[in-house]
Amino acid sequence: MNRQYEVMFIIRPDVEEEEIEKLISGFESTVTTGGGTVKSVERMGRRRLAYTVRKCNDGVYILLTVAADGKVVAELERRLRVSEPVIKFITVRTDEEDKRVAKVKAARGERRKPAAEEAPAAEPVSA
Repeated sequence: MNRQYEVMFIIRPDVEEEEIEKLISGFESTVTTGGGTVKSVERMGRRRLAYTVRKCNDGVYILLTVAADGKVVAELERRLRVSEPVIKFITVRTDEEDKRVAKVKAARGERRKPAAEEAPAAEPVSA
């Protein structure tokens, strides 16, 4: 069963651009060979870290949006963990959040429609 995930990882700032591209394509191939799909790759650029991580004060942020099952994501996390240039990563499952937001929007739409239909028209006040 494919689920939606966002995988954000931070790469050391001293890594060359070609090496970053190789890393990203390697992670994409991990997902695709496991039967998942990569929806998008967002390069957020070099940013300052909130605190020092592995003697680095800034890093290159990459966000992958992935549709895959848990085994593929576990393998991707394993590769992120053992990859030397990657200093930090986090994986978040987003499909449950999307369902919750859709449910809240539907409930709000149902509540607002009857209230608008039942509201009486304002009667003019005579002086």
